[in-house]
Amino acid sequence: MIQLTLFAASNTHNLTLAQNIEKEAQRLGCDTTLINIIDLNLPLYTPPAHKNGIPEVISTLIHALKPVTHFAFITPEYNGGIAPTLTNLIAWISVCSDDWRECFNGKTAIIGTHSGGGGLHALMQLRTQLAYIGLTVIGRQLHTNYQKALNPQSLTDVVQELIK
Repeated sequence: MIQLTLFAASNTHNLTLAQNIEKEAQRLGCDTTLINIIDLNLPLYTPPAHKNGIPEVISTLIHALKPVTHFAFITPEYNGGIAPTLTNLIAWISVCSDDWRECFNGKTAIIGTHSGGGGLHALMQLRTQLAYIGLTVIGRQLHTNYQKALNPQSLTDVVQELIK
């Protein structure tokens, strides 16, 4: 069975988008885990914070991500960029594992956003960052905003592309 881990980088519209992706993935037979990054309450990554110790949730998450084969990353756009909560999570993972690439390298991901400011800049940056850490990000993405509701057929198509 395909294991899909979804990361929501906000607890409002982007969390709802992630929940919709999760429901569709489950309908298509995936085993899913949805992580609301806000709920992790991670400290800001800095070298001094790292010297104070790795947050237990990061150690647990690193171990849990190694067998996962598929991901979804859902982020709002903040000033043309990726939500700081998501960038912070990736920073913690990348510095707190003997081989952090085991979490992501060679695995497949989809990306999406609900953003009042458009969201396309965040998706471009997210695609680049995820590819840099070793993920294969499929070309089609989910993009919603206050004037553009989630298209159910697009949702199905994107999730099917992810899990094929």
